[in-house]
Amino acid sequence: MKQIEVVAAVIRKGGRIFATQRGYGEFKDWWEFPGGKIENGETPSQALAREINEELDADISIGPLIRTVEWDYPAFHLTMHCFWCELISSELHLKEHEAARWLSKDEIDSVNWLPADEEIITAVKDAI
Repeated sequence: MKQIEVVAAVIRKGGRIFATQRGYGEFKDWWEFPGGKIENGETPSQALAREINEELDADISIGPLIRTVEWDYPAFHLTMHCFWCELISSELHLKEHEAARWLSKDEIDSVNWLPADEEIITAVKDAI
């Protein structure tokens, strides 16, 4: 089975977390934490900073690892390193996603999360 290693940013601000909606592919319209693939030679932190800059035109401060999720999708095995993050930039601009929302603890279950992302929702809820 194909293996993919990615990073995800759980961006916190004022008791809310930032979620993005996919605008393409098999999981179009599902919600996820922004991030992407780790390229050769990159550390997870370097990959996360690059991906957030590319996807959201924003800079972030990367905090501690929340958890590494291992998930088997039908076509590949995903290893996803999820980090707490905060914005350095004042604004976010969607470059690849269909939509985005700042979700409170009470709203976090109102979106259709990708299965791998859903694996950390309890930890996220406990911390916001």
